Amino acid sequence: MSAPSELPEFQVIQYRFAAHLRDPLVQPPLPDLEARRLQIYRDLFYNNVESFLRNAFPVLRKLSSDDAWHARVRDFYSRHRCTAPQFYGLAEEFLHFLESERGEHPDDPPFMTELAHYEWVEMVLSISEDDPTPDRADPNGDLLDGAPVLSPVAWPLAYAYPVHRIGPELQPQQPPPEPTYLVVYRNRQDAVKFLEVNAVTARLLQLIEEQPGVSGRELLLQIAADLQHPQPEQIVASGSDMLVGLRQRDIVLGTLRG
Repeated sequence: MSAPSELPEFQVIQYRFAAHLRDPLVQPPLPDLEARRLQIYRDLFYNNVESFLRNAFPVLRKLSSDDAWHARVRDFYSRHRCTAPQFYGLAEEFLHFLESERGEHPDDPPFMTELAHYEWVEMVLSISEDDPTPDRADPNGDLLDGAPVLSPVAWPLAYAYPVHRIGPELQPQQPPPEPTYLVVYRNRQDAVKFLEVNAVTARLLQLIEEQPGVSGRELLLQIAADLQHPQPEQIVASGSDMLVGLRQRDIVLGTLRG
């Protein structure tokens, strides 16, 4: 990053110093700086960034060789311009970089961006200030006659790869035929968990999110119509059990009050 020409000299020096710290192989160091001290700064800044990303994306780090991981982080460190004011926003910046700026690299597994997204979601939900508190919904409401309320810390997600199972023993190189539907959520004990669901449950959660105030029965009948099911009440009956299970896990908080 070059310094704007209208800046005073001391800020130009700061820009040049920062540019060297970010990309020391390309940007030359400032003259008259002791090499030993400059190395301390280079290591300190990079190690802080790398350490945070390593903790934010532990599975991705574990699956990456040292060379591949550090090359990936250094690529981000040198090329991406972060705008998040909080340090924890670095994880989202890294995710955006992988999705939009990184490009194709032979050392990057095909599931990398989806795995990174899944790990980022877990981190975001763990620090979210939202809570699945009972005042948001009637926890004892009738989930068929009332309008189900989705927890603000429950995120329905769909991935091409089974990201929740990826690890040293499972690293698929092609996505399976069917997508993976997950709900990542934080319960009332502040534990972040995930639930793998089928396509019907995923569709129900999507409708709850998109159509607040609509009863559970109406949403399930809408799904039955979409499926062209010959016996819609079967979908309603199985959907009722589904909603109860979601409420027990604090994914659905209950029904809309009033």
